[in-house]
Amino acid sequence: MRFVLQMTFALCLQLPNHIKFKRPVDIYANFIPQMIFLQSIFGYLAICILYKWSIDWSKTTAQPPSLLNMLIAMFLSPMSIKPELRLYPGQGVVQPVLLLLAAVCVPWLLITKPYIAWKEMKRIHHQGYSGLGDGSRDEPDDVLEAEEEGDGRAIVEDASEEHVSGAFKLSFFELEAQMWAFSIVRFQEQHDFGEVVIHQVIHTIEFCLGCISHTASYLRLWALSLAHAQLSEVLWSMTLEPLLGPTSLFGWIALILMGLFWFSGTGLSAFLHALRLHWVEANSKHFEGGGHVFAPLTFADDSVKE
Repeated sequence: MRFVLQMTFALCLQLPNHIKFKRPVDIYANFIPQMIFLQSIFGYLAICILYKWSIDWSKTTAQPPSLLNMLIAMFLSPMSIKPELRLYPGQGVVQPVLLLLAAVCVPWLLITKPYIAWKEMKRIHHQGYSGLGDGSRDEPDDVLEAEEEGDGRAIVEDASEEHVSGAFKLSFFELEAQMWAFSIVRFQEQHDFGEVVIHQVIHTIEFCLGCISHTASYLRLWALSLAHAQLSEVLWSMTLEPLLGPTSLFGWIALILMGLFWFSGTGLSAFLHALRLHWVEANSKHFEGGGHVFAPLTFADDSVKE
């Protein structure tokens, strides 16, 4: 339950970033499917834990089901519920619906944002900002041969007259610079789209696998807490318990030092585990380490140029 609450809170911290930087696409392409995926599996597990705690199983003939086995069976056989794993009526209908929602969220995360970026790139191309190499070449072979032999200036001037209004004409070098600029813009657009696709694929895989691995991390802490309890009992009987009830000054000093060692070690262990949960599990859901461009303090007026 703590895992679900922490991950839900960490996901909700995405919203201030998306709103601040005016990224509405990330809200319905990342935040909403991530929240549905998390709650349909692990939020459902947390609700099942609360429901299981609310039932007095001593007054029923059924045995309390293992929720971990129930979650595994939800993926292996969602349509059939074994009697020993039945927790509530209607479980055979709710679990397939939740599993279907989680399955829909994966292509939702994977495709939506790259598709929107592709549509935006096509819209810009249709507005006339596509590269010069998109059109087919209609020049005959003799014109191309004349251009290769040195008559390219006349051909360029003819082409420039079609694109430049009035008496202003572009020189050969200016037109070549524009062609080079258009090619750079087109390469930049294709490069940005490729980055969006690769980033979204990595982001989807990382989130889906991260939900499972982070849940296993909390289970690891549960097992570690059991081992820590046994270790604490042994250390208590070997260190602090014999020093209780001191009768001399050295006994009080030994008790204080051992008590400080005891509480500092226990507190440090809890602090490190909590720090790891916040840094690894929680921050991976919302933290963006892009940073900001350094802007030094200045009293100069930017509008006044020397």
